[in-house]
Amino acid sequence: MKRPILITLVGAVIGACAGWFYWYQVGCSRGSCAITSDPVNSSLYGAFLVGLLFNSFVPSTTRKTPSSNDRSGPQYPPSCSEHC
Repeated sequence: MKRPILITLVGAVIGACAGWFYWYQVGCSRGSCAITSDPVNSSLYGAFLVGLLFNSFVPSTTRKTPSSNDRSGPQYPPSCSEHC
């Protein structure tokens, strides 16, 4: 499994556990709270948020920017300042 996906999944599992723990300790008992009244909602919400948080720590893929000596990129006609 690729590392970025693994990091996001680990965050989602931690978030689901944290969401369930929040419901267990603080949860709304009357059902008037949309997220904390049900352990499934609380766990899904925690998984989503912590998964996004962990995903922000995944290093992005960087593109190699062509240098002035690299001729593999698109070829443009020379400007007037080069040959005039």
